Amino acid sequence: MPSSFLDRRLLFVTGKGGVGKTTVAAGLALLAAQRGKRVLVAEIDAKGDLGRLFESGQLTFEARPVQPNVFAMAMQTEDSLREYLRVQARVPLLVKLGPLARTLDFVASAAPGVREILTIGKFAWEVREHHYDLVIVDCEASGHIVSQLNAHRAIDSLVGLGPVKKQTRWMSEVLGDPSITGTVVVTTGEEMPVTETLELVAKLQAETEIDVCSVIVNRVLPAVFNRDEGELFERLCRSATRKKLGDGADEIILAATIATTMRDSRVVQMERLATGIALPILLVPELFRSDHGLRALRKISELIGEEI
Repeated sequence: MPSSFLDRRLLFVTGKGGVGKTTVAAGLALLAAQRGKRVLVAEIDAKGDLGRLFESGQLTFEARPVQPNVFAMAMQTEDSLREYLRVQARVPLLVKLGPLARTLDFVASAAPGVREILTIGKFAWEVREHHYDLVIVDCEASGHIVSQLNAHRAIDSLVGLGPVKKQTRWMSEVLGDPSITGTVVVTTGEEMPVTETLELVAKLQAETEIDVCSVIVNRVLPAVFNRDEGELFERLCRSATRKKLGDGADEIILAATIATTMRDSRVVQMERLATGIALPILLVPELFRSDHGLRALRKISELIGEEI
């Protein structure tokens, strides 16, 4: 097993929507590149968040450099089909793919897993061909990840012989090897994301062959006070001295109380997470900044690097 999950060659980053999985995926890509790896980072949901983080504009299926040693792309099923037919099936594409794409829509509706295997197969192929040292996939929200990662097995059960059968076999070899492939689950220290993370990890471990290598807790709130300061603050809240602090004191005390309560409740949820899974848990602090570009991404990469 690799000493760090960045030593693997294919990482799927997933989690509940809104927890910052795209930011974490981009931060991991930047960190791996800084450690000397040639990295491909890809978004599946095509929301455009990855391009905004790297300040590189809209991404396409064609991977392009966005930082030194970092290449980025956006998954597009039709382009993936075109590449599959050209590379795997040796079909020369001299005309537009339109009619074939419509056929794909029909087949995908009848045989679940067709679209997914074009997606996951693309990244497994990049790994197999050694085009990059590490491929990081920013997956869709956690509700879709299990079916995506199991697509090759679903197709394998439907196909008896031929090139598609061979492809599902080598995909299984890549995806099922924990020294090559792993899943990173991103969450926050709130009750619902933690609950979904516990359920997702259990489902991934029970229903897929892909190793879950780590959970990353994003936006961890800092402690407002240390122990002595906390005791002093509690005494202040209860004492008559509070009335002598002047205008604005009540608002400041209320803000500190809310911040402390939020922090304490998230600590409880992170303890629940730690007791519920037997996996490494990494903590990424809340940045408290409004910009979401390269400057913030470099800071996220630095913070993750302190944990790995």
